[in-house]
Amino acid sequence: MNFDYQGLRVNILDTPGHQDFSEDTYRALAAADNAVMLLDAAKGLEPQTRKLFEVCRMRQLPLFTFVNKMDRPALTPYEIMDQIEEEFGLETHPILWPIGDGDRFKGVLDRLTNIVHLYSKPTKRGAKAEVVEVPLEDEAKLKELIDDDELFEKLLEDAELLVELMNPLDLERIMAADQSPLFFGSAMTNFGVQLFLDKFCDMGTKPLGRNASKRADVGGKKKKKAADEEEEDDETELVPPEHEEFTGFVFKTQANLDPKHRDRLAYVRIVSGTYEKGMKVGHSRSKASKKYNLAQAQALFGNSRDSIEVAYPGDVIGINNPGNFAIGDTLFTGNAKVAFPGIPSFSPEKFAYIRNPNPSTYKSFQKGIDQLLAEGAVQALRQRNDDGGGPLILAAVGQLQFEVVQARLENEYGVESVLEPMGYTMARWADGGWDAVDKADKDGKLFGIMIVQDRWKRPVLLFRNDWKAASVAAEEKYLELLPWSRPPSFDE
Repeated sequence: MNFDYQGLRVNILDTPGHQDFSEDTYRALAAADNAVMLLDAAKGLEPQTRKLFEVCRMRQLPLFTFVNKMDRPALTPYEIMDQIEEEFGLETHPILWPIGDGDRFKGVLDRLTNIVHLYSKPTKRGAKAEVVEVPLEDEAKLKELIDDDELFEKLLEDAELLVELMNPLDLERIMAADQSPLFFGSAMTNFGVQLFLDKFCDMGTKPLGRNASKRADVGGKKKKKAADEEEEDDETELVPPEHEEFTGFVFKTQANLDPKHRDRLAYVRIVSGTYEKGMKVGHSRSKASKKYNLAQAQALFGNSRDSIEVAYPGDVIGINNPGNFAIGDTLFTGNAKVAFPGIPSFSPEKFAYIRNPNPSTYKSFQKGIDQLLAEGAVQALRQRNDDGGGPLILAAVGQLQFEVVQARLENEYGVESVLEPMGYTMARWADGGWDAVDKADKDGKLFGIMIVQDRWKRPVLLFRNDWKAASVAAEEKYLELLPWSRPPSFDE
């Protein structure tokens, strides 16, 4: 969703909260320039929060922390700060500091302005709280309005203590993800949310450029080097938002948003230039001469869609996907073929063969599998040199991903499926290539390890435990084992 606020367009990408879907979260964060970590004031850090933070750190996104539900019994703000620092090694800097919690929650101190925002809890659920603003130095009025001597004294004590204890707010450190601005409030009563938005719009980074590989294409082919010239790698350079040519990348695809029409959409984050209805674009994995007509783009919010005529860097648009666009693909205009780095796939921890128990539904089953794999609902692995005729292995971060795939196959494609779990717990991509894998296998170093290939036919090793994976990685360094992989930028 998106909305306009203080002369800015704010685009929000919600992420799955369950840790089994951390790969989906990474894809969403690949399109983001900032991240907001939402915590429950009573629970603090939860298992899924830890997984999401790991993804944010990999992306090195500026991270803003909002502690919600302060109108309910809560941990102390010091406990929450300690949790974040101990678990993540991340320094927090409180900007909105709470006064009490639960039924005694009175409001927050804005430490940047030294204004205390006191609120009255609304009588109707979901109603906006009434707010009174009082300067911190007006102690007499504060004491009267807070009407709780203990909370009043605690506020003055905390305000003084935080000045002494906290390092200064440092915008450079925030941008480097070394410091997280910390806010407290109550979304249910809409208290503290606007204050947070004000600070976020002031401090958050605007749409950023992205590094991309470029190829100068002549006659639809990569330019050939003269006989006396050395072959060079693809040129890499920053594509800034103000670059005149349109560029964007696909970070998500989804089928059956409208079950009646069996449609498929690709979600594109615009990096540079301007989208205009009906424009023609190149595609990083297609021949240079191939152009696609973006006849219509949509802004999406839940199940609702609005057609849009124009969109700009930082915007996310949904475009019709007849099957050509995959996660990580780049769309562009201009003569140079452009490819942003692909969105990586991470090491799955659950593996299972999937099969169709009803041969009569083969076509529907295959269509469902193909579309769900294109969405990245799970990863697919096959035996070496299997072009599609052999057994298919599904690989996922968590069991819930398997359950979602089976449910969608049944509900959206009308087919049953059977999963046969495998006894492996992790995957490693052998960046050294098939020659390295063959050498290790011939030398007997891969006993008990399953050798498979990913969708790009690159070698993947499946391990039964961490110890075996660590041992092989340490002893057979030429395998160059990696816990993640990126799709190739260009298809030859």
